Order: sequence, then C-alpha cells, then structure tokens
Amino acid sequence: MATGRTHRPATRSRGIPEATVARLPLYLRALTALSERSVPTVSSEELAAAAGVNSAKLRKDFSYLGSYGTRGVGYDVEYLVYQISRELGLTQDWPVAIVGIGNLGAALANYGGFASRGFRVAALIDADPAMAGTPVAGIAVQHTDDLDRIISDNGVSIGVITTPPGAAQQVCDRLVAAGVTSILNFAPTVLSVPDGVDVRKVDLSIELQILAFHEQRKAGEEAAADGRTAVDPDTEGAPPMRATPAGRKGPDGDMPAVMPA
Repeated sequence: MATGRTHRPATRSRGIPEATVARLPLYLRALTALSERSVPTVSSEELAAAAGVNSAKLRKDFSYLGSYGTRGVGYDVEYLVYQISRELGLTQDWPVAIVGIGNLGAALANYGGFASRGFRVAALIDADPAMAGTPVAGIAVQHTDDLDRIISDNGVSIGVITTPPGAAQQVCDRLVAAGVTSILNFAPTVLSVPDGVDVRKVDLSIELQILAFHEQRKAGEEAAADGRTAVDPDTEGAPPMRATPAGRKGPDGDMPAVMPA
C-alpha cells in the first residue's frame, strides 16, 4: 500500500484554489452519506444544500475537477466520491503521528473515523516518561526522545500536535526536522514553519467565541424586536441614564429626548 511520504495529492499542480480545496471534504461527506443510502445520482442543487453551499459555487468547484455532471441527470455519486477522494489524496494510506497524549490526544487516537477516510494513526508520542509503553487505542505510547526514529520508521508525513501551548513550537520544529511536511495543530498558539510545510490550526476556544458573538447578536436582535434594550456587558450594573428633555444642548449638539442605551 502506498504511504504519504511517497505520494502527495495533485491539487496545487492542477491549480485548484485553496477555498475550493477547503470545500471538497464537505462535498465528500455529503456524497458519502448519499452513497451509503444507495443514491445513484444527485443534482447540484441537492448536493449543494447537503454540503451547505450554493449550487453555483459547487458547479464552479467541480469544474476544477473536470466534472460537469449530466444535464437532466446530475452527478454520478460513486464517481464523484472516487474523484474527490483521489484529489484529496484519500485513495492511499496516510500514516499520522499524534504528539501529546493527554485527554485530547487520547480522544483523537480513539477516534474510529480516521481509517475510513484514508488516515492511519501510526504512532503516539508523549514527553511524560510514565506514559511510555502505555497502550492507547491499542497503540503503545512512545517517548519524544525517540521522535526522529518514530517518524522515520513509520513513514509519517502528517503530524498532529495536541501538546500544551508552551511545548508546541518545539514539537513542531522537531517534527519538521524529522521530515513531517503537514501539521494539524490543536495547541492554542501560532506555529512558525518553513516554506513547504503546511499547518492547519484547530482552536476550539476561538470557535466557541465566534458562536458566543452570534448568540449575543441574536439576543440583541430579539430584544430589539420585543422593544427591550439588550444588556451591555460593559455597562451592566451602572445606573440607568436619565431621560433628557428634547432640544437640550449637549457638548456635541442637540441631545435626543431619551439617550440610547
């Protein structure tokens, strides 16, 4: 079976935009669900809705793959699954090393979805000597002192960092020096890497903060719709502002009858 160190996906050489590459996994997930239900064909509108994009963008994305569907019929589901999997490099085996086997690292090691998507957890690495030899998901944890050998022996080109932020850059440097060229970073810090090394960052706290922003905005919109004033966290607990007679002059000119919250 081919490994990630000798075969790499051809998306860049084919000139596929990064934004399109980022959407290909969404299409693949939707197509896989259709395939599991034995759906033979799907229209661009149906697939776009399942993937959460608009149909025009989907058709443009697929044009980069050379796939245009058939008018009145749509796209062949099984062929598109193969085509996107091939473009993403998922028709081969990608050995992955996870560094930092705390709660998150162990959870990733136990995730059963990697194998069906072309990834194999080949090594688990941790700096704690007490962890050495401990089986996690059926794989013995190895010490970071042996990182170079572990990467070489397993042909790893994709590393996953789940260490505390203070250790992440050092681990990243060692992975790169050992030959790793793609890194998935779960540590809440920005990594510096040389040209030719790809880093994808997963920061759960940032995603939650973005959701909190939207929740606050929705609460404000609901309050406005109900004729109420949303609570401003910066002024919560402050005395309410008094109504000001219409026409009264303020330092910036006329003041409204009621000051806005």
